[in-house]
Amino acid sequence: MKTTVTTSVGGKQITIETGRMAKQADGSVLVSSGSNLVLVTAVSSRKESTLDFFPLTVEYQEKFYATGKIPGGYFKREGKPTTEAVLNARLIDRPIRPSFPEGYRYETQVVATTLSADGLFPIEVLASIGASAALHISDIPFNGPTAAVQIGRVEGQLIANPTPLQLDKSDMNIIVAGTRNGLLMVEGETKFVTEADALAALKFGHQALIPLLNAQDELREKTGSKPKREFKPPQIDAVFRSQVEGLIKAKVVAAMNIREKMERYSAVDKAKKEADAAFVATIADDKVKALRSKDLSNIVEDLKYQIARSMILDKAIRIDGRDVKTIRPISCEVGILPRAHGSGLFTRGETQVLGTATLGTGDDEQMVDNLLGVITKSFLLHYNFPPFCVGEVGRFGGQGRREIGHGNLAERAIKAVIPEKEKFPYTIRLVADVLESNGSSSMGTVCSGILAMLDAGIPIKGNVAGIAMGLIKEGDRVAVLSDILGDEDHLGDMDFKVAGTATGITALQMDIKIDSVNFQIMETALNQAHAGRLHILGEMEKVMRAPRGEISEYAPRIESIKINPDKIREVIGAGGKVIRELTAATGTKIEIEDDGTIHIASSDPEATKKAIRMINDIVAEAEVGKTYRGKVVKIAEYGAFVEILPNAQGLLHISEISNERLRAVTDVLKEGQEIDVKVLDIDRSGRIKLSRKAVLTTEH
Repeated sequence: MKTTVTTSVGGKQITIETGRMAKQADGSVLVSSGSNLVLVTAVSSRKESTLDFFPLTVEYQEKFYATGKIPGGYFKREGKPTTEAVLNARLIDRPIRPSFPEGYRYETQVVATTLSADGLFPIEVLASIGASAALHISDIPFNGPTAAVQIGRVEGQLIANPTPLQLDKSDMNIIVAGTRNGLLMVEGETKFVTEADALAALKFGHQALIPLLNAQDELREKTGSKPKREFKPPQIDAVFRSQVEGLIKAKVVAAMNIREKMERYSAVDKAKKEADAAFVATIADDKVKALRSKDLSNIVEDLKYQIARSMILDKAIRIDGRDVKTIRPISCEVGILPRAHGSGLFTRGETQVLGTATLGTGDDEQMVDNLLGVITKSFLLHYNFPPFCVGEVGRFGGQGRREIGHGNLAERAIKAVIPEKEKFPYTIRLVADVLESNGSSSMGTVCSGILAMLDAGIPIKGNVAGIAMGLIKEGDRVAVLSDILGDEDHLGDMDFKVAGTATGITALQMDIKIDSVNFQIMETALNQAHAGRLHILGEMEKVMRAPRGEISEYAPRIESIKINPDKIREVIGAGGKVIRELTAATGTKIEIEDDGTIHIASSDPEATKKAIRMINDIVAEAEVGKTYRGKVVKIAEYGAFVEILPNAQGLLHISEISNERLRAVTDVLKEGQEIDVKVLDIDRSGRIKLSRKAVLTTEH
């Protein structure tokens, strides 16, 4: 039976429907707004997984028929998820994941399929709402509902779910998701906004969620409030827990006081092996042995969780000995790679990222075929996280969702300071290779990327740094942590990344692992992040504050000139003949824009100058009264046609060839001969009248 609820957010109607499509899924909804429809299904296995984590997967499917397009490529069908699809899947995953009960180990899959899209509404927001609604009306244990909304700000006015036209004028593009109690996720970019403005946007976003949460509750009531599956978190045998803790708790406490990451891990592992030898290895029953081995791992994780949190809340001391606000030691280097156009090595504690900048021409822009058409990108950031950066052995090949997500966050943070194409007509590629990781390599990527760009001589609008904030919350006791370690991210309640310049925020990302956090905590985190960001910027600017005066000798030099757009066809020539001859003769790369802007790229300045001269000659127009060195291209009885400029010929009448009367043009001229002529007149049709006699008279 079809059931529908409707609500409104930001003046736009949103409808959630169930009972018509995909009815064999545990939960299925169709969410729509205008011409935008997305089908979201949720299915959870009834057989418990043996994995020691919650096996939740979220898939976001882009169907090109949704916009009336046929996919590009040879196979003409949708292939692997695009970068945009992966990012949207992450946006859906992050707020629903903490809303499942602790210890839930049943394989669960949420699939969002775009059925129709007009580009006027953020379809990923509808998909996020649909994921919660599908889970909420199902029998799957889910502590929802959750909802999402996109926030923009135009001329100081905050807008919920803005149109693309409004986003173009907006200084914010933030997606927030949460419950009635507060926010669970934040993801977005801003144009140098203050912490107070960012907080106001988050509060506005939370208020905008309420109608969507009400609509989902209404839908659940209308569909009969299907009872949730009974789920009890697995319990560890109390005697076994007591035995293990009695043997290794003091050793884990000692290990958690070791400041160096790998030594700390080794000490914890040693304690775990002792417990395994004492209480697990001797068990004869393989099934019981496997269960106890799994229980042992959980006990060790519980001890680490309790010890690390109590150290911070009781003693205000963190795992590595810092207080809650201190930033780890920072080291910066630039220019360490001789042939790269720019390079920067940023080290903060045990996190180290090598950033490199490469400059290219318009030919190097990335073309992306997405639902709403082909777009081009002239700024690219690629993030790599090899297994050796955390001391592990792993598989190479391709980028996972984590790499794509971290790279996107860093790209958004830096994008705000990229110079306009008119001032710096280069394609810029940044690559971040994480060499060590112990806390926020994405923010290390931002810092190393800025150092590489400064080293490359890119005239960025300001220097950007990033910092990751954490949270430990037990009841009313709260500690906000600056520059968190990997363990503090894993054992803490929040991961809040903020990037920006000295004057404002350019990107932010937040994930909450508990039910939610209040805005007072978020305000504290934002202000603490501001102080930390200024400190990191100060350390970076001790090494390099401003871009180098010139780009690398190995980078292409791009000179830009402007011609009359009507002359573009003359520079290109029939079938591209002229521009091919230009590039062959000069060895340069030449790109022409529709407005008449021409970019000439070469590592040889003389070649660039030669190309510019040749182009100017091609597009030059004859001027009355000016003398030109021309070539006789055709002789007739009444005169000669002389080419004075490329693609510009004039008639030199027999009476204007010489001061003396001539019987025949060939008495003085022959084809191929070069002569000086003066332009006497250009008529309305563009016909040019020339005189050699006037030049001879002038010479005498």
